[in-house]
Amino acid sequence: MASLQDQLLKAGVVNKKKAKKIKLAKYSQSKKQPKGHTPIDENKLQAEAQLAERVAKDKALNKENKRLADEKAVQAQIIQLIKANAIDCKNGDVAFQFTDNKTIKKTYVTELLQKQLSKGIVGIAKLAESYELVPAIVADKIAQRDESIIVLMNDNIDTEIDADDPYADYQIPDDLMW
Repeated sequence: MASLQDQLLKAGVVNKKKAKKIKLAKYSQSKKQPKGHTPIDENKLQAEAQLAERVAKDKALNKENKRLADEKAVQAQIIQLIKANAIDCKNGDVAFQFTDNKTIKKTYVTELLQKQLSKGIVGIAKLAESYELVPAIVADKIAQRDESIIVLMNDNIDTEIDADDPYADYQIPDDLMW
């Protein structure tokens, strides 16, 4: 089978002089390029850059979606902890006041719960717009996940009294109502 060049010469589409000139140009072009060197394809480079950019964008989007999912899971855990461990104080007759940010809130508790709140055995957690009493262990678990949920958690640490304090004889009682 003859080459395409031979077929074109035979058909009379190209003359010998022109065919020789094209062959020489092709040969000299191949000699100018070093061996193993391929010509740079700008479209290919641009496509690879776009692909790399898209992959980076997808990774960032996946990271953000994972962060949101983790945050949502933590909030669900907090709600579950509060609902499962909430202490019922519906029949309380003693007013207990506490601060939420800069506002003073009031809830009614029993005398036992009041003492436990002041000693740090029980804490107050905020669930949506309501407040629930939870045991200190549960309050610590909630605080590990999100500290802003715990509204009140007293420390059960005895404070050291300074010897030079003029008010050392006037200790504030734990059950002081304000």
